[in-house]
Amino acid sequence: MRVWQAGGHLTDQRAASVDDWSWRQTRRRLGVLAGLARPYPGRTALAVVTLVAYTLVALLPPYLAKIAVDDGIAARDLEVLTAVVIAFVASGLAAFGLSALQTYFTGWVGERGLADLRIRLFRHLQRLSLGFYERNRTGAVVSRITNDVEALDQLVTDGFSSLVQNGLVLAGTAVVLFLLDWRLALATLLVLPVMAGATAWFRVRSNRAYRRVRERLGLVTATLAEDISGMRVVQSFTREPTAQRSFRGVNEAYRGANYETVVLNGLYFPAVDVLSSVATAIVLGFGGYLVVDGSLTVGTLLAFTLYLSNFFDPVQQLSQLYNTFLSATAALDRILTVLDEEPEIVDAPDAHELPPVQGHVRFEHVDFGYGDLPDVLHGFDLDIPPGTTVALVGHTGAGKSTIAKLLTRFYDPRAGRITIDGHDLREVTQESLRRQLGIVPQEGFLFAGTIADNIAFGRPEATREEIVAAATAVGADEFVDGLPDRYGTQLGERGFRLSLGQRQLVAFARALLAGPRILILDEATSSVDIGTERRIEHGLERLLAGRTAFVIAHRLSTIRRADLIVVLDHGRIVEQGTHDELMSAGGPYTRLYGDWAADVA
Repeated sequence: MRVWQAGGHLTDQRAASVDDWSWRQTRRRLGVLAGLARPYPGRTALAVVTLVAYTLVALLPPYLAKIAVDDGIAARDLEVLTAVVIAFVASGLAAFGLSALQTYFTGWVGERGLADLRIRLFRHLQRLSLGFYERNRTGAVVSRITNDVEALDQLVTDGFSSLVQNGLVLAGTAVVLFLLDWRLALATLLVLPVMAGATAWFRVRSNRAYRRVRERLGLVTATLAEDISGMRVVQSFTREPTAQRSFRGVNEAYRGANYETVVLNGLYFPAVDVLSSVATAIVLGFGGYLVVDGSLTVGTLLAFTLYLSNFFDPVQQLSQLYNTFLSATAALDRILTVLDEEPEIVDAPDAHELPPVQGHVRFEHVDFGYGDLPDVLHGFDLDIPPGTTVALVGHTGAGKSTIAKLLTRFYDPRAGRITIDGHDLREVTQESLRRQLGIVPQEGFLFAGTIADNIAFGRPEATREEIVAAATAVGADEFVDGLPDRYGTQLGERGFRLSLGQRQLVAFARALLAGPRILILDEATSSVDIGTERRIEHGLERLLAGRTAFVIAHRLSTIRRADLIVVLDHGRIVEQGTHDELMSAGGPYTRLYGDWAADVA
């Protein structure tokens, strides 16, 4: 009953809006799940046909038992009894064959659909902008494509077949019970209100409990991924006890959520067994009276009792399936949340390919800030002729790395524009832009695979001679030649078998081999010792020659070689010029240079 009060019509509207949203969400979930089978209509149809046929065959045995008792044993008719025995064997063999086929077809379609969903998720994650990964923990993202897709496995491979089968068995059994004897059927209805109340209570509590289980599991995965990735830092600061306490906390929360589901199952399913026993007792008592009274045959009572078991078993199975459905729904909602994420940086509808560029870069009155935070760059103007090496210097937070992210179009300016050879970056495709950019970050990220694979990452078609030439040009050949398998050496995850400096040399070789027109070195020599840096100076000269380069560095040698030095302070240019010009001016750069020189000394 709805309680009306002032503004009651608004309450109605909000309730209707919630109901409408819930229905739309349910339709979307079903649409996604149905879409998993859509590419495989033939096997899906065979799975449905074999499932329905198996269910119909499974309904035969209790009725065959009735015929055997009433028309065979009681009537002493061996021919009927023999025919029933043969029918029993035949139905058993048919059930076996149909069950095997149904399991095969359902499993095949389900696993293929889940594999397609993983690919779809991975493809979508690759489309998302850098901001998404800066806002979300890596472990939580990984959990979407592993734990949450896995939670759908039981639903799509067993759940739908169980739903159809048990639904048909439940409906078919109810009809047969009334056809056998309507009086006994009505007697069994006495327990249904209690069962309906218990099931409603179980559904409400389970819904909340299983949603908490999936949320806590995602937190466990995220915590594990973060701690394992940062294990060197954890061990360096002897934070193992703190990490253990933190993990123990999230693990305990996950255990508590799981324990709640165990308690709910421990209360509900035995209650269904009790109600089943009560219903059976009613049938035996009332049915026995009717048999003694002569208005019911023994065979009918036997069949009714067997069918009654068939009636309560599906109720338990469907209730258990509801748990699976809740778990899968919570997982599916999180998957849909990721799929609903739209890239913040998208190509314009009329975006064109960026033609081969000379490397003339201009920042025109650029304002930029991250998310809702204040601006990092304020009215930023910079004109870089082709082939110029420009060093960006300034204290931490001055906006140096932000400029690199804007140039690679990981983010778009809030105001102003950035052009390359006169092409606004927002008017060209991201792929064509990044094909002509090369980035060497502060820590060269290497993938599991060989050294050759990592050097050729930007040009997979490169020959071995080209790979070796790139490594030689930046001085990486010296340590590579000392490895057992040289360029075929397997590096492992993140290149853990190499030192930081060696990883950086591989990153330099990778950038050189890709042949970009515009190069960005983001603290690229910070992980390289002085001796190594001197060995790769000629490699850097080779790398920078003829290219427009943006160098974010604290190393004096790298800065001094730049054609133009831009000094930043809180997102604004305070000085620019060559090293000698800036030193002569005696401004902010001179003070920065003095600080760096003091550190080196």
